[in-house]
Amino acid sequence: MNEVIAVINQKGGVGKSTTALALGAGLRLRNFKVLYVDLDAQGNLSYTLKADSTGVTVIDLLTGQSNITQAIQHTDQGDVIASGPALAGADAVITTTGKEYRLKEALESVLEKYDYIIVDTPPALGVLTINALTACTSVIIPAQADIYSLQGISQLYTTIDTVRKYCNPSLVVKGILLTRYSPRAILSRDIAEIIAQTAQSLNTKLFKSTIRESISVKEAQASQQDIYSYAPKGNATLDYTAFVDEVLERS
Repeated sequence: MNEVIAVINQKGGVGKSTTALALGAGLRLRNFKVLYVDLDAQGNLSYTLKADSTGVTVIDLLTGQSNITQAIQHTDQGDVIASGPALAGADAVITTTGKEYRLKEALESVLEKYDYIIVDTPPALGVLTINALTACTSVIIPAQADIYSLQGISQLYTTIDTVRKYCNPSLVVKGILLTRYSPRAILSRDIAEIIAQTAQSLNTKLFKSTIRESISVKEAQASQQDIYSYAPKGNATLDYTAFVDEVLERS
């Protein structure tokens, strides 16, 4: 089954782009066909993939100025629809009736070409995030083991429930992934337990895999490589490998 997976959290700095790239790269290593969609105006995913953010980008696709064939770029690390600076004004330009369905409609013609489409989202609950939730079949929520992430998860679920009601009734939350995790910190462990309980109450799960804090993640980003290529035996690489295995188990 072809899956569209959105990596979402309205809180910044929780590793959305890192997780989106690691998930897609891990799936490609297992010989799946992957398309990345970068909906974050910061363009971190596009940068790491060495995509061109000055040509046809995802905002051109969402506003109907270009078609998806024109928007897809083929890079050494996989196919991507790149972000661009104009995404920052998406809420002001994507305003017409049916605005929630722009991404879903754009992706329909290429769904059969890819096993997985991975959508990276901005740290906000605006029109771009709503488009991602409407287009996707499932959601992964990266979060840190802190109280702000706990609050953010509850807010995000309110949005997810609204999208389920009006736009995408079959939307599934695969789980919550703890990133930048320190298993030695008592507070982190305590909040992780609370997040696990919260996940259960929201009818989803906390992934068994956790992503440890690792300098190799930032180094890989700086060198514009995925974590598997940059540090094959690193802690974060092993963690993300286990995470991708879990995702496939839940597919």
